[in-house]
Amino acid sequence: MKLPTLKIGNLEAPLPVIQGGMAVRISLAPLAAAVANEGGIGLIAGSGLKSNELAKHIREARLLTDRIIGVNIMVALKNFSDLLETSIREKVDLVVSGAGFSREAFKRCREANIPFLPVVSSLKAAKLAEKFDPPAIIIEGFEAGGHLGTDKTLFSILPEIINSVKLPLIAAGGIIGGFDIAKALSLGAKGVQMGTRFSLSKEASGADEWKKICLEAEKENVTIIESPVGMPFRAVVSTFVKNLREGKVPIPGKDTLVRCRQCLQDCKKNYCIIEALEKAQQGDVIKGLFTIGERVSEIKEVLSVKEIMANLINEFNEAASRMGRN
Repeated sequence: MKLPTLKIGNLEAPLPVIQGGMAVRISLAPLAAAVANEGGIGLIAGSGLKSNELAKHIREARLLTDRIIGVNIMVALKNFSDLLETSIREKVDLVVSGAGFSREAFKRCREANIPFLPVVSSLKAAKLAEKFDPPAIIIEGFEAGGHLGTDKTLFSILPEIINSVKLPLIAAGGIIGGFDIAKALSLGAKGVQMGTRFSLSKEASGADEWKKICLEAEKENVTIIESPVGMPFRAVVSTFVKNLREGKVPIPGKDTLVRCRQCLQDCKKNYCIIEALEKAQQGDVIKGLFTIGERVSEIKEVLSVKEIMANLINEFNEAASRMGRN
């Protein structure tokens, strides 16, 4: 098995790797451009940004690379449409979106001739997305960081969806190495999306303390909490998570310590997730919410994107060689 290119509509990346759009402010222009320069597809996370901030990072990325740059935006955001229109206006190469389903996004991206890739976590959602004829669909399993759309692992849901959906599928959730890429491609996926491995790169925009907290998290210290949008959310067991479980986290709009930003379309207002994610990105170990994938404990060091990509290729080739012998 040879490592293929990844075709999405009229786009073709030398490597079948999409870097996940990790909010808030983890995957910005430096990371997206670095991944693109190494042959993958780089994504800027729009969630938690204002439209002018997103535009700034898209333009910065364009100065750093002439390869494929996209944007990931969470549908649950109140300013989803504004961020989408900004992405279209700035002529990004593609848009990826999860944590909700937007028919309007399919329409607007099609009008602008920009590939729109929905992130789904079930056969039912994949079949619904297929009706809108996107160039590809991202299938995300339970192992992912951030918001989770399923309690099933990636490799338990991927075969069923591949056998039932005719569109190209991208495997996501728990992909951290070349061996995972080889397995996903052997099952029929056309590529993978990877967040956690790239979040622990030198180019990712999390503070050193953010990377330290995530890098040192043991498997038993990564847990599931409820997001204010009503979805399960994976995070490191931090001071914030412990306080949340004990009812000691300020309630936005009711506690003067945290104002309600009115950032989500539907919010339980049990805590401000944007505020907590921002604090984490800045390295605040007390007030920060550190989100990361389930398999983070298998990652042992922060590397450059160039080093990560080289490792992925070597690991894939080793895995492919083993498969060829079996």
